[in-house]
Parts: sequence; structure tokens; C-alpha cells
Amino acid sequence: MARMRTPIIGVMGPSAPSDEVRELARQLGSALAAAGFVVLSGGRASGVMEAVSKGAKSEGGLVIGILPDDHAGGASEYVDIPIVTGMGSARNNINVLSSDVVIACGMGPGTASEIALAMKAGKPVILLAVGEDNEHFFSKLGRALIAQDVHEALRLAMTRLSTR
Repeated sequence: MARMRTPIIGVMGPSAPSDEVRELARQLGSALAAAGFVVLSGGRASGVMEAVSKGAKSEGGLVIGILPDDHAGGASEYVDIPIVTGMGSARNNINVLSSDVVIACGMGPGTASEIALAMKAGKPVILLAVGEDNEHFFSKLGRALIAQDVHEALRLAMTRLSTR
């Protein structure tokens, strides 16, 4: 009998978020790890990437970081598995394709590209604290789910995984 692998939840967000979004990302990482998920991010020591990784590690979670550079020097100290790509922003496609569910926490240009790539790949997308205009835009493009808080984002992720 084949062993089922642990689902990977990709959390995407800006490298310079507001304090509120940074705290949401930390809480999200903690909640995802406590629920037993592997957490994947862009892996850098800044913004949402750092906060979600720190939150996941606070609950003993496994954290994967997909780094844009050709070295691991900029990786967050909370990343367990740094994947060095040397691909710059093209690594966003790896972030998305390696995730079973993508949660956008906050918004920036890179995050917008990851949401679009996830939709194109047919990945479940959950939007958290991305702003009303972005919620409207991405909801029109595809089946983006809107979460009002961390607990709803976790619930939506769990629901999407159970229906795949």
C-alpha cells in the first residue's frame, strides 16, 4: 500500500508587507504547521516568506524555501530545505507547481504573478489580506477563494485538499 505524502501549502506574499500582513503570515505558518502541512514559500529572510517560515517553525513544521538566487545565502533561518534555483522570478512557477494549495497573504507584483500561475495550473488559490480590488480581479479570472482570517484560510485549504 502506497504511503500518502504530506500536502504542501505554498504561501506567497510580498517581501515588504505591512506589519499586519507580516503578523497574519506568521499566524498562518503556525496554523498550517500545527495542522500537519508542509509549508513552502520563496524562502528568503524577508517579508511574508520570513514570517510564514517563522510561524511554521514555532509549531515544529517542515519549511521549504524556493530561492531565486544561485546560492542559499539569503535564505531565512527558519527554512529547513532551501532549494537553490538561480532562476530569479522564474522560480515563481516552481513555487506554484510544487504546492498542493496556494495561499496569497498580502499583495505585490511577485505575488500577483504566483496567483496567476497557480490559476493557470489549476491549483486551488486562497486570498488573504490582498485587498478588495485584488480580490475582485482574481475572483473574476478564476476560482480564487477569499479568506477573511487565518482560520478561514486553513479551513478552505483543508476543504480544497479533501475534494482533489
